[in-house]
Amino acid sequence: MWLTLPRPAVQVAVLLLAVAGAAALIGLQGNGVAFLGVFPVVCLAAFELPVYLSAIVTGAATGAVSAAWIVNGRAGIAGIILNDFAILAFYVLSLFARRLRESNQRAELLVSELEQSRAAQAEAAALAERQRLAREMHDVLAHSLSGLVLNLEGAMLLAGQGGADPQVSDAIRRAHGLAKTGLQEARRAIGLLRDDALPGPRRLAGLAAEFEADTGVACQVTVTGAEAELGADARLTVYRVAQEALTNIRKHARPIRAEILLAYEPSGIRLVVEDFGRCGERPVPDDGTGYGLTGMSERAELLGGTLTARPTDGGFRVELRVPA
Repeated sequence: MWLTLPRPAVQVAVLLLAVAGAAALIGLQGNGVAFLGVFPVVCLAAFELPVYLSAIVTGAATGAVSAAWIVNGRAGIAGIILNDFAILAFYVLSLFARRLRESNQRAELLVSELEQSRAAQAEAAALAERQRLAREMHDVLAHSLSGLVLNLEGAMLLAGQGGADPQVSDAIRRAHGLAKTGLQEARRAIGLLRDDALPGPRRLAGLAAEFEADTGVACQVTVTGAEAELGADARLTVYRVAQEALTNIRKHARPIRAEILLAYEPSGIRLVVEDFGRCGERPVPDDGTGYGLTGMSERAELLGGTLTARPTDGGFRVELRVPA
């Protein structure tokens, strides 16, 4: 690594002082050793100074060395000219090396900018593809599911008015619930493709409100402890577990109330979803939707946490624990 000197004026003064010292030694001894000390000075000037200042230093070095040889009287004119030529040639080579170094630095900078540009283009292409997929899902899947929900609602009305078998009405009701859940999930997936914010604990109140609107069953959300910052995977897992637990309650039970507890504890975060006064079937752990409790348990394990689901005296309880 080349020596980096202070400001140009101080650099020139230091280098000229070195040249003067070398010239003085040449004039006193004339043994040629001091002459070699001029070359590092010229090289430093070529590398560290603006070209016009380095040329001044090199010219001063050439003149000082020539004067020293003349004062010494041990060298002929031809030898002095040859030595001056050697100093100038070394200066030119040093300038060439400096230009080469600067060219390499510019090339590295251009390569870095090119890589950043390619990364930005790739990111833009990925975003455009995600937007295209979001539009396709919205135009095809979401519209189809919306139509299916409407048709099933009409079928439920017809079945109720026509005195259809209760099992048929119940099957239609379940199909309607699945179609409605699928529509909600499709809309959430479209939101993720469009870079909408990932759902997390702050949207639990919205889940509870949707549950109350769909079922008419009161659902209370309680948050305890100081809110802690969670990673994206932890936030999404908390939301998905609560969502799946409420979906199971909606599909497999008729409780009188439900509760969601989110506790920020020193050891981590704890989520409890529980229903009370259950009257119906016990929820299955995974219904094949992709967000079943089995899948949520696997998510919890990936975060180093646990998920338990068990019946209680008055209902069913799902508990998620994620360590800090």
